[in-house]
Amino acid sequence: MLSFTEVFYIFLFMEFYRLSLRTVQDLINKKEISQKEVLKSILGRINQVEKQLNAFITIFDYELDFNSYNTKFLPIAIKDNICIKGKRTTCGSKILENYIAPYDATVIEFLRSAGAVFIGKTNMDEFAMGSSTETSYFGITRNPYDLSRIPGGSSGGSAVAVASGEVPVALGSDTGGSIRQPAALCGVVGMKPTYGRVSRYGLVAFASSLDQIGVFARNVYDCAIVAEIICQYDDKDSTCVNLPQEKFTGELQTVDENFIKNIKIGIPKEYFIEGIQEEIRQKIFSVIEFLSRSGAKIEEVSLPHTEYAVATYYIIAPSEASSNLARYDGVKYGYKSSSKTEDDYPEVINMYRKTRQEGFGAEVKRRIMLGTYSLSSGYYDAYYLKAQKVRKLIFEDFMRVFNKVDFIIAPTTPTTAFKLGEKINDPLQMYLSDIFTIPCNLAGLPGMSIPCGYDNQGLPIGLQLIAPHFKESNLLKLAHFIELNFKFEKIKNEYVV
Repeated sequence: MLSFTEVFYIFLFMEFYRLSLRTVQDLINKKEISQKEVLKSILGRINQVEKQLNAFITIFDYELDFNSYNTKFLPIAIKDNICIKGKRTTCGSKILENYIAPYDATVIEFLRSAGAVFIGKTNMDEFAMGSSTETSYFGITRNPYDLSRIPGGSSGGSAVAVASGEVPVALGSDTGGSIRQPAALCGVVGMKPTYGRVSRYGLVAFASSLDQIGVFARNVYDCAIVAEIICQYDDKDSTCVNLPQEKFTGELQTVDENFIKNIKIGIPKEYFIEGIQEEIRQKIFSVIEFLSRSGAKIEEVSLPHTEYAVATYYIIAPSEASSNLARYDGVKYGYKSSSKTEDDYPEVINMYRKTRQEGFGAEVKRRIMLGTYSLSSGYYDAYYLKAQKVRKLIFEDFMRVFNKVDFIIAPTTPTTAFKLGEKINDPLQMYLSDIFTIPCNLAGLPGMSIPCGYDNQGLPIGLQLIAPHFKESNLLKLAHFIELNFKFEKIKNEYVV
């Protein structure tokens, strides 16, 4: 909640981009500000900071006249692996550099009907394969708290756009932590709903059994506004579960001390391992102690197969990626090698090879090869099949724990944001950046990262909340309670740009 002084300065200097989505919608409905004024402020902010951050791949042009828009007015940025009809959808890759989506993703249709104004498409690791937004064909994205550091990935552009004030909310996708990890590193709220809660129709596939669209916001209520819109059934996605649409924002009104006194929270010992940054450990336990004082029951729990999650993920996800990315061959759409004479392609396989060699980046090639190897004859049982069995064990660990507790609390990341280039040439160390987020995806659970303080360099720290399947409402309620009642120290300048 903004203070009176903050609101005064926002209105004095017309810095409407600093307002929350909820406040913007309230003020527009009261006719105290206009859609035009808000959008002008947002586009001005983008013009002010975008060259330093590179959060967007495409920014849409608007004439500042919005009489035709829904009065709810929902300015939002979209990760560039989600299709918007008539707009570029690049997935951060050269191979889709000029691809124009011929249809809207289902989440885009839902948002349009709710009055969304799409500000642009955000930067991302190529095909969502990365943890730092350094593998994009369109250049690296920088953390607004320290321009020499990574913002996290793969949805780094969306996290940065929200954190820096370029947009109040954004969509991302989360396959192994790609919403929660950058949310933590950029000091914003990031939510990954249950697998099957949000339609994946129109989301360019990376790993189909893991991918899920989710939300970035500056606060939990704004996150709930967008989640309420996109968490709807869609028969175009066979994995989408047919559940009634929930009123998440209404549920937040019921959060009080009685809610906290009736919940039990599990603290998994496997998530507080050697090597975790001590400041992160301290901040997480300060929140846990606060919840205990507020009346929540706290219990240590065990998720014994957590140590195998990263290895399991990096067999399953690349295997699915190698299949999904086989469609990019330069024939029907996307990049094709510039050689045009038939002599260059004595066999069609050579055309495929040259197109994919030139069109894909190093990390995408690495994962395609790893996945193809895991699925190949003689290795399928030893790698892919065994990984699926371990995935089931990880799922069962969570189910046993959720028979005893209502929530799990853990760190989102083992460290705060590291330096650009620090891990880009060390894939194993980069993959370990997602060690605390990957298990949630393997089990298909809903998870959130919310800010809970800063380290001694002023870099944000994220707290991860995990709930049972389809309990997004409870997840938002706990996050909202923490946000409203847990007081962590602020830093003078929330971002450097």
